[in-house]
Amino acid sequence: MPVCWGASVKLPRRHFLQLATGAAALAALPHVAAALDYPTRPVRIVVGFPAGGGSDITARLIGQWLSERLGQPFIVENRPGAATNLAAEAVAKSAPDGYTLLLFGSSSTINATLYDNLSYDLVRDIAPVAGTNRVSYVMEVTPSVPAKTVPEFIAYAKANPGKINMASAGNGSVQHVSGELFKMMTGVSMVHVPYRGGAPALTDLIGGRVQIMFDALTGSVQYIRAGKLRALAVTTATRVEVLPDLPTLSDSVPGYETSSWSGIGAPRNTPTEIIERLNKEINAALADAKMRARLADLGGVPMPMSSAEFGKLISESVEKWAKVIKFASIKLE
Repeated sequence: MPVCWGASVKLPRRHFLQLATGAAALAALPHVAAALDYPTRPVRIVVGFPAGGGSDITARLIGQWLSERLGQPFIVENRPGAATNLAAEAVAKSAPDGYTLLLFGSSSTINATLYDNLSYDLVRDIAPVAGTNRVSYVMEVTPSVPAKTVPEFIAYAKANPGKINMASAGNGSVQHVSGELFKMMTGVSMVHVPYRGGAPALTDLIGGRVQIMFDALTGSVQYIRAGKLRALAVTTATRVEVLPDLPTLSDSVPGYETSSWSGIGAPRNTPTEIIERLNKEINAALADAKMRARLADLGGVPMPMSSAEFGKLISESVEKWAKVIKFASIKLE
């Protein structure tokens, strides 16, 4: 006699759970299959800077590696504007399918607090994929400043409150907040002098029109070696190869650390399988000797980490710079 599957039929609980689990697995199969097949078409890497700069070159190096390893073009799309916020917004609003990625960095974690009306939330809307590289900063002074060490500079600054001019690449730049973090942690008083970019600020520092700057080591090392600037410390937690005798700032100001870093993100809800595959391939690139050499040419060191570790770096950076921005009352001009 045929079985009638009506409301009165009761399945054993164990059989019911097995059927439910199987149904859920079947429903997820297309999603998993798409992730395992990824990529099946070209992928965009959106960069918030013009072509030719360090971020753009980093994106192209990573993109070329991924193209060769994954068999599809990874195309860099430059979308400068609004201090990289246009690029981040575009990616945040893209489909979470792994075909639109974002190369972003420490400046985005500053923007999270600096801009009041962003249409996206960096921590919420950009899924961390992988770190790429980190560039050390250096605390440097014009040679007319008598201090030769960080403790000597702190003493000098406290003896001359408000008389020391601190240059930066502009309000809210990494140079600016790095200097404000130093002020916050040491209690010294310095006058911030923003410039339209790092180059004119560095020119005035060399000329003695300003006294101090926290700048990327890549742009300053030649002037330090030539004696046109005096380096007091690097801002990273460890010393750097190019100036191995230079102490870290944290040796004198425990807990101080800042740098310029970059990494790859994706829209939130991008499948974990895709994120982990990209993370694995990017970390493989960072372990490659030729890639490390190319990044060194840009002044960076590889920053391999898991997607979770990269997410932790992003969250901690947003929190740190929010405190500094509030402390210094930094506002956009």
